[in-house]
Amino acid sequence: MSSLSTNQSTPSRFSRLWNSNMGYSFRRNPVAIVSFAVFLVITIASILAPVLAPFDPYDPAQIDIMNSEYPPVWIDGSDSQFVFGTDDQGRDLWSTILYGTRLSLLIGLCAVALQAFLGISIGLVAGYVGGRLDSLLMRFADIQLSFSTLMVAIIFLAVTQAMFGSETFNQYAIYFLIAVIGVAEWPQYARTVRATVLAEKKKEYIDSARVLGFGPMRIMVRHILPNSLSPIFVISTVQVANAIISEASLSFLGLGMPPSQPSLGSLISSGFDYIFSGSWWITAIPGVVLVVLVLVINLLGDWMRDVLNPKLYKG
Repeated sequence: MSSLSTNQSTPSRFSRLWNSNMGYSFRRNPVAIVSFAVFLVITIASILAPVLAPFDPYDPAQIDIMNSEYPPVWIDGSDSQFVFGTDDQGRDLWSTILYGTRLSLLIGLCAVALQAFLGISIGLVAGYVGGRLDSLLMRFADIQLSFSTLMVAIIFLAVTQAMFGSETFNQYAIYFLIAVIGVAEWPQYARTVRATVLAEKKKEYIDSARVLGFGPMRIMVRHILPNSLSPIFVISTVQVANAIISEASLSFLGLGMPPSQPSLGSLISSGFDYIFSGSWWITAIPGVVLVVLVLVINLLGDWMRDVLNPKLYKG
């Protein structure tokens, strides 16, 4: 009976999170609730694209060029099977948006994961070791920050496309995009983690860990890194939005995803030539989806920054 009562009295992890300060702030913030709901709907819809999409934009057998530039169903001259109309290739725009959003989210999340891995690793080493290694790594980060992400990406992707050819580049475009966006933004994480390490490594619990014989790797990962998680979460939300925008910008410039693998950026680019000829929906609808996706991610990042800021009173 005692073990049963103990299990019943122990709250679940979700219950502890829901009743925490973050859960309380979330329930009292309608902007955060709406943003999270919209982001959740977009994410689930993109993940379930093969189920929700009536057509497969990757299957040439399901694409008919004769169906190109059909308007959305609320405009005269539309076809009822194409809710958002079709693009210049005859692909169903609703289906391509679902698949394109999934691709944009995948690139954004993977690029941020690469940024976090590089930045956290470099920041931990620079802050904990210090000395010349710290100066060298931080000067390298300063050099990296002096260049625009888009400028670095444009140069790298243009050289890569010229070296490997368009066919090979289009085949591995997603990996090139993840690599260049991830490598270009690691200093954001490195500087934040380094600042935390410099503040934490002089505290008594770190001295106690050294006395107990713990190695530098264990101290950095098990003791110092957990104190950096709050700013890392805040940076990650902003960086996901930035990575999605970077991918869309590069695809719009013709250095990202090819038209055969639609992302939100490549969809906007493919319809840009038709926006003044009357087929505005090819660019406008994917553009609205991109703006809404980036907006709700940034709003969630702003809310998370406020709720995790220790300088604000959490009454």
